[in-house]
Amino acid sequence: MARRAPSSPVRGSGWLRGWRLTFAGEDLAWDGALSTVVEDPDDSVFVMLYDVTSADERELDGWEGADLGLWTKIRVRVQTMGRLELAWIYVLDAYEGGLPSAHYLQVIADAARAGGAPESYVERLRWRPCRPIESGFQD
Repeated sequence: MARRAPSSPVRGSGWLRGWRLTFAGEDLAWDGALSTVVEDPDDSVFVMLYDVTSADERELDGWEGADLGLWTKIRVRVQTMGRLELAWIYVLDAYEGGLPSAHYLQVIADAARAGGAPESYVERLRWRPCRPIESGFQD
């Protein structure tokens, strides 16, 4: 977010209750499936909230391919400390399935840790199935 929305400060963190982190669109990305969320009454996703400026919102929409139909922007309720807040999220318009790259999963887990997610949540992210890191060397 610091690179894609540099004028939009962090507002806090919370939980997207009734949703599950998953991966999809393996055929859309060069390095594995992309993160998205799907409704699941028995799960929750740790999220960061930002005060996104209009200019940054346009940049994010372009970056995420919202105008191309790759992602759909939807409004959700996020549980923060003692209250519900409305927030926008991007949901991938693709079938669930596929594995993210190990590097991508590490970036997600590192961001969750930096945002203050519980260690048990970060560890579950780190242990998810993923594509192995390729060395670039061939035998």
